[in-house]
Amino acid sequence: MKIRKAHLESATYSVYIHENKKEEQTLVAIPAIKWSTIIPYEEENIPLTVRLEEEFQFSLEGEEEKAQHLALKLVQWVREM
Repeated sequence: MKIRKAHLESATYSVYIHENKKEEQTLVAIPAIKWSTIIPYEEENIPLTVRLEEEFQFSLEGEEEKAQHLALKLVQWVREM
C-alpha cells in the first residue's frame, strides 16, 4: 500500500492506494472525505477521470476545481503503479 498526500487549496488529504495484481484492480481510499473506490486495470483514463470528478464533486460539496484536480492526481498515481 502506498500513501500519498494530495495538496489542494485549503486542505491536504492522505490518499491510500493498494494495488491488487492478482485481481487486476486498485483500491483507492481517502478517509478524510469518507470516499473509496476500486479501479479495474482495464478502465480507460478519460472515463475514469470523469467518474472520479463526479464522485468528488459530491464528496467535496460541489467544489468543481478541487474535484477535477484531485481526480487528475489520482489517475496519474494509479497509472504509475
